Amino acid sequence: MQLRWRDMDMLGHLNQSVYHELLEEGRAAVMTELMSRAGNGRVHGAYVLAHVDLDYHTEVRKDHGEVEVVVRVSHVGTSSFRLHHEIRLPDGTVAASGETVMVAWDPVARGKRALTEAERAALSPELAT
Repeated sequence: MQLRWRDMDMLGHLNQSVYHELLEEGRAAVMTELMSRAGNGRVHGAYVLAHVDLDYHTEVRKDHGEVEVVVRVSHVGTSSFRLHHEIRLPDGTVAASGETVMVAWDPVARGKRALTEAERAALSPELAT
């Protein structure tokens, strides 16, 4: 993902809130791919973000130009799943890493729901790497 001037803070490195924007973009891309495998046409709104854990390891500067966002499934439960994520510099250095927990959402009942068998199969860590 290309870094923009507005992404930087007064110290000349990536603003902490932009890390979360990058993770959201990576997560959305992965979710779209995984749910197309499950034949689930309702990707948007079918899951909610329940938790984000993010550790910052090294700074990201504007002169890095771009970063790679890597997202993979690390665990699948009954109604939720965990995604491990990394933000990597162009040389492969991990600048930030952590996990998010996504919960399957029922928009009518306004609460969590069980993952379908098709979703669980699509989210299998072996398939999502």
